[in-house]
Amino acid sequence: MEGVECRYYSRQGDGTVECLLCPHHCRLAEGKRGRCRSRRNSGGRLVSDVYGLPCAIAIDPIEKKPLNQFHPGTRCLSIACTGCNLRCLNCQNHDISQVRPDDVRRVELPPAEVVRLCQQHHCPGIAYTYTEPLTYLEYITDTARLAREQGLWNILVSAGYVCQEPLRDFLPFLDAANIDLKAFSDDIYQEVCGAHLQPVLDTLLALHDAGVWVEITNLVIPGVNDDMELVRSMCRWLVEHGFSNAPLHLSRFFPHHRMRHVPPTPVKTLYRAREVALEEGVQHIYLGNV
Repeated sequence: MEGVECRYYSRQGDGTVECLLCPHHCRLAEGKRGRCRSRRNSGGRLVSDVYGLPCAIAIDPIEKKPLNQFHPGTRCLSIACTGCNLRCLNCQNHDISQVRPDDVRRVELPPAEVVRLCQQHHCPGIAYTYTEPLTYLEYITDTARLAREQGLWNILVSAGYVCQEPLRDFLPFLDAANIDLKAFSDDIYQEVCGAHLQPVLDTLLALHDAGVWVEITNLVIPGVNDDMELVRSMCRWLVEHGFSNAPLHLSRFFPHHRMRHVPPTPVKTLYRAREVALEEGVQHIYLGNV
């Protein structure tokens, strides 16, 4: 199914295409790939080289997403394709998120087969996870539509870096999401992730307005985003924008990828961040990786 035409792009007069899926708006000449590596200009058409070709399939407890207050104790079918539109220096799944589609083993699994597999293993829902599912939005939207018809949940685990129009097309089929809010600083987003903060906040607001169950993860990295005033600003924004009851997962960092020189987060830092979150009015706080 490689080379399925994408839905969110425009053709330019010089043979290039401009991807309209995420805020990067990659403009691609013939044969070139976007920052996500999974979308490519093929003959003046933007195509997805991962549609229906997941590189990871597993059955997970829903708490692994992590979703602690959305049907706890259940399992979900987890799927991922290669690709991510961020360049996080600490990425723990870089072996599948920061590679080209042909660099890893994939299996052919069209949307209807994903739903059948989920039902076969008696899972009540599907999680689009591990990499950045929004970079293969056409695939997960088609799958989610079929899953909804069969009464299955759809769960998004994402960094939330997407344009609003494509997101709106997906929201009607989405039941729950965990959004990875990297830091409440645009400078940190640019330096560590190669992205910007505001589109992620826009995604959170869109999910909230659509009635999607939202949980938020903040990975606390020593020397990067462990300033308690940053944590306070993040929590204050969440409370002011209707997320006081949304579970907040404060997770411990361990050395990964290009940040192997950074030490693990001291557990006392997480406890202090939890105190700050409580002071700002966040109601449900979980400490992860401890």
